[in-house]
Amino acid sequence: MDRINRDVVIAAVLLLFCGVFFWASFDIRQPDYGVLLPSTWPRVILAALTFLSMIYLIQSLRAGVAEKEEEADDRPGSIAEWYAYWRNVIWCFALFLGYLLALPVLGMLLSGILFVFLLLGFMGGWAPRDLVMHAAVAVLAIGSVWSLFTFALGVLLPPGMIIPAF
Repeated sequence: MDRINRDVVIAAVLLLFCGVFFWASFDIRQPDYGVLLPSTWPRVILAALTFLSMIYLIQSLRAGVAEKEEEADDRPGSIAEWYAYWRNVIWCFALFLGYLLALPVLGMLLSGILFVFLLLGFMGGWAPRDLVMHAAVAVLAIGSVWSLFTFALGVLLPPGMIIPAF
């Protein structure tokens, strides 16, 4: 039992959820029309998630219990220490809230690029050399997702008020 740590438990729970959701995918109604079954994409996503969870479980079992986990949990006591400890998580949620609020105004394309750029900036730093890389990653990632959904899958994404539609 010396190999069981929090990561092993989380990986096992993820695998359990994947199994339950995969089993539930057999209850998706199969229409008489269309070439692709409605349960295909959920099963593909669940297969990928199951594969990644299995890798997570194997790596967690190999790592064993870390020394820090064996010691007492040293969570911060003051508000400043608490903020410093949870700063990245707070910024992620705040930026995602900003993305959701900007979505009706800027649309998926512009607000997505802005969200990814700001998130990379807050997590990776604001050096001028990094800003060019953050902008390139944001434009390529969101542009690719937007193009995939718009042109390949034919999904209508929120256009926004600034740029009504492409």
